[in-house]
Amino acid sequence: MKMIRAFIRPEKDQEVVLALEGAGFPALTKMPVFGRGKQKGLQVGPIHYDELPKTLIMMVIDDKDVDKVINLIQDKAKTGFIGDGKIFVSPVEAAYTVRTGEAVL
Repeated sequence: MKMIRAFIRPEKDQEVVLALEGAGFPALTKMPVFGRGKQKGLQVGPIHYDELPKTLIMMVIDDKDVDKVINLIQDKAKTGFIGDGKIFVSPVEAAYTVRTGEAVL
């Protein structure tokens, strides 16, 4: 199992979520976040924006689905401009259901 963390533009989050759901990946967590990347914010004329709004989408998927999910997120979240986001993939060692204590993996 893998954990996908995708930081994307807020205006693209609904498009990404609907595409994931349509492709058979309905389970995810979505939250608004603020941060900055390598550019350390954004300069627009004399105004510097230190942190920019993003949406964080997190999901746990089977190893075999990683490439499909990454490609889908990239396709739906891309605008072609700086700040489109990042996707991080991490291994998941264990998962448990809180109510029952049952191991999920």
